[in-house]
Order: sequence, then structure tokens, then C-alpha cells
Amino acid sequence: MMMDELILAIETSCDETAAAVIKNGREIVSNVVSSQIESHKRFGGVVPEVASRHHVEQMTLVLEEALAQAGLEPSDLTAVAVTEGPGLVGALLIGVNAAKAFAFAHGLPLVPVHHIAGHIYANRLLTEMEFPLLTLIVSGGHTELVYMKEHGSYEVIGETRDDAAGEAYDKVARTLNMPYPGGPHIDRLAQEGEPVIDLPRSWLEPGSYDFSFSGLKSAVINTVHNATQRGETIKPEDLAASFQASVVEVLVEKTFRAAQEYGVKQVLLAGGVAANKGLRAGLEARFAGSQYELIIPPLSLCTDNAAMIGAAASIEYKKGKRADLALNGVPGLDLEAQ
Repeated sequence: MMMDELILAIETSCDETAAAVIKNGREIVSNVVSSQIESHKRFGGVVPEVASRHHVEQMTLVLEEALAQAGLEPSDLTAVAVTEGPGLVGALLIGVNAAKAFAFAHGLPLVPVHHIAGHIYANRLLTEMEFPLLTLIVSGGHTELVYMKEHGSYEVIGETRDDAAGEAYDKVARTLNMPYPGGPHIDRLAQEGEPVIDLPRSWLEPGSYDFSFSGLKSAVINTVHNATQRGETIKPEDLAASFQASVVEVLVEKTFRAAQEYGVKQVLLAGGVAANKGLRAGLEARFAGSQYELIIPPLSLCTDNAAMIGAAASIEYKKGKRADLALNGVPGLDLEAQ
């Protein structure tokens, strides 16, 4: 009888301390996330030192809770997986050292995972992945189009040249005096407004799948400043709707064009900004009736979590990827080198 593969996964790349147990790469047995949003709100963004301190405080509790929810002992596990990078170096180190200690103490193999690979593989917790496929990853630190011809193979065909989409959302939210994290506030406000303000779309060179949101962010700030100087009032909901329309149009069109050029079977959405209602609706409308299967994960699997790391780790484990106790956190880890 085949034994079930049970991987304990740890994720601490930014400001969520997370642990999960994943069965056979597809099934969530437990998934525990301790968020730090309340701690970082007053600073208007994530403070790396504060994030690291919170990870230290929460790590053991989150690990114990993940095992307790799963009803498992360490001896039941197949392996331990952890986010190696990219991310905040101090935050990564807490997770990496916790994973190394746990693996060493219980004689378990240690599997390092790329954070973005985790976001992609969150979709495997919903459905089987059909290759070749394309993933649009949109988060606070990343905006990328990744082509995959098979499991564990990553080709970045487009990436941001400046601000990531989520970063632009947070900066525009700050301009409108909204609290951190700004993305959900802009998304909600955009539903109430009309995209009547003319804002630029950054298509870059013909055929490019890269993204750029810095100019759009500046255009929003200039629009607000110019209106203030003229004593005019701009409806915040219209500005939010106009900004979101610009971001969504570029993301959706470039994704659709890449799907056509690369002849993929599936298009996956991943990352924290994948929770954005405007983006989800835009993709659903564009891909409706097309030959591409569009997979959009539930909100709980969009933001950082350890279940996605466990799903990605299952593939790496089967490939024989292992780390020793020299494993380190790598803030700029390259996805294509995996």
C-alpha cells in the first residue's frame, strides 16, 4: 500500500508567519497563517525588523497549531519544506532556521522552495495543472508572466521594470489618504466609481510582455496635485476606478496575448493582488469563450500562505531536490534557476 506523502511547509518571506501540512501535493490537511497587518499599519508599510521579530514570536506556535490541526506527529511526516526566497532576508531566515531545526531534530529531509513557485502551485490545490500553461503573478513585490512547459520548469516571459502592481496600488492609496495595505481599499472604492479620468496605459515596446506602473502612479499623483492647485475636487471613487481600469487592462491584455503566442492550455492567476475583484472580473470577461482554461484561486490562497509552499515542495521533493543545514535565505532568488 502506498504511503501518503505528508509535507510540513513553512512560509515567512514577508509579514505572514505560516505553516501547513499538505498531503500528496494536492490536499490541504492544515493551513495556519498569523498575519502582521495590524502591526505594520501605523508605519504605512512593512518594516523588516518588526516583521522578523513577529516571526520569532509566532513561529513555534504556528508550527504546533499546523500539526495539531492535522492531528499528526513529526514521525508521520515525509519532509519539511520552507520558502528559501525571494523576500525580506530577516524574515526568510526565521523560517529557514525553524525548518532546519525541525528537520534536524526529527530526521526529516529538507526541501527549499521558491516563493513565486509557491504562488503558482497554489492553483494545484484546486485543480490538476495542464501543460503548457501561463501564470500571471501579481503581488506587492512581483508582477510577472511565467510560462511552464512541465512541472518545475519556469520561463519568465514578462516582468515589471519598476513598481510591481501591488506597490502601485499602495502608493496610490497613500495619495488618497487610505490606510495600508491600500490595494483592497482601492479595489472597493473602484467598484463605486466610473473610470472617467484619462490615465495612461503602459504597453512598452510592441510585443513586450514586461510591465511598468511607475508612470501611471505618477500620473495619479499629478492629477490629484493639479486638481488641488486649481481648487477642484476629484471624486476619489472615480480616480480609483480609472487607476484600476488602467492596471487591469494592461495585465489582462498582455496575459491574453501571451496565451495566444505560447499556445497554452491553462492560464493561472497567482499572488496577493489576485484577490482584486477588478482584475478577477477583467480576466474572466477576456477569457470567456476562449480555448484557454482560466484558473483563479480563492482569496485564502492568493495572499502568502504555507499551503502553496507545500504544494510546490511536493514537485521538488519528487524531483529529488534537498537542502542541507547550510541552507540560507536568499532575498533575490532566481525563479528560472530552480
